[in-house]
Amino acid sequence: MFKQPNNIIFDLPKWIIEYVNNRTIFTNDSDKMAFVIKASQRNVDAGTGGPFAAAIFNSETDELISLGVNLVTTQGMSILHAEMVAISLAQRKLGSYDLGAEGLPMLELATTTEPCAMCFGAIPWSGVQRVVAGARDEDARHIGFDEGPKLKDWVAALRERNIAVSVDVKRDEAKSVLENYLKASGRIYNSRES
Repeated sequence: MFKQPNNIIFDLPKWIIEYVNNRTIFTNDSDKMAFVIKASQRNVDAGTGGPFAAAIFNSETDELISLGVNLVTTQGMSILHAEMVAISLAQRKLGSYDLGAEGLPMLELATTTEPCAMCFGAIPWSGVQRVVAGARDEDARHIGFDEGPKLKDWVAALRERNIAVSVDVKRDEAKSVLENYLKASGRIYNSRES
C-alpha cells in the first residue's frame, strides 16, 4: 500500500543557532558575504553538508532574517540547496510565501556561489528584490558540481524583473571554500553520480 508522508521536515545543523546568535546586524555587502562564507566553511568542517551557504537580509536595516546551508547529502533531498533553505526559512519566519509582499521590508539574498538553475528559478518567485553572489557558476563547475542549464546572462534576466544583482563579492574567499571542500574529498553530488 502506498503511504505518503504527511509533512517534510529537515533539520538544520546544531551549530547554526550559536553561529547566528553571535551576529544579526551587518553593515555592507562585504560584511554579509563574509558571514555566509564562514557559514559555508563551517558546514564543511562540521560535516553537515556541502560548501554553500546563503542568507536573507532586510535591505533597509541589514538585519539577518535567515541563514541556510547546503543540506543535500546529509538530509537526502536534492532541493536543499543553501538558497532554497534560506528562502524557505525566511518565508516561514515572516509568514509569507512572497518575500516581496506589501508590508514586508525589502529583502535580499546573499549567496556564497551564484545560483544554480534551480535556485535561479526560485529567486523571482521568492520575492527577494536583490541578490549578492560570491563565487561564480564556473567556480562550482570547476570542482565538479552540475549547476544545470542556467541562462548565460542570468544577471540581466533578474534585473529585467527588477531584482538588483551584485556579483564577485569576496569571490576569492568563497571560491576558496569550494577548493577546500574538494581537497578534503567532499562529496561532489549530481543527479547521476558515476
